[in-house]
Amino acid sequence: MRLYSAGLVILVCLSLFAKAEPRPGYARPAAQLYRRYCVSCHGTDGKSKTSKGKYSHARDLTDSGWHDDVSDERIFNSITNGRNVRGNMPAFGNKLKEDEINSLVTFIRGLKG
Repeated sequence: MRLYSAGLVILVCLSLFAKAEPRPGYARPAAQLYRRYCVSCHGTDGKSKTSKGKYSHARDLTDSGWHDDVSDERIFNSITNGRNVRGNMPAFGNKLKEDEINSLVTFIRGLKG
């Protein structure tokens, strides 16, 4: 019984210290990605009314005119490579997988006002 208890304690301790790596092929949900990487500039509603968003001239992601003018490919490229045209958006291509960026494009399309 003591051996069983000691083994159980060791397994619990090891699991606490194990680094949590996403499973290969696992894509995080778009809403989670948006909260993690986008909300500080674009805001929870996508209107870019945050102080950081105003300072960096972040795009209002609810602007229907912008949605009509911009392609999914351009949004994908902006997320991947960043933009320095209108404001200063960092690149996320080294932090996000291709399918995660595609899911963010779809999420952003859902913010259209």
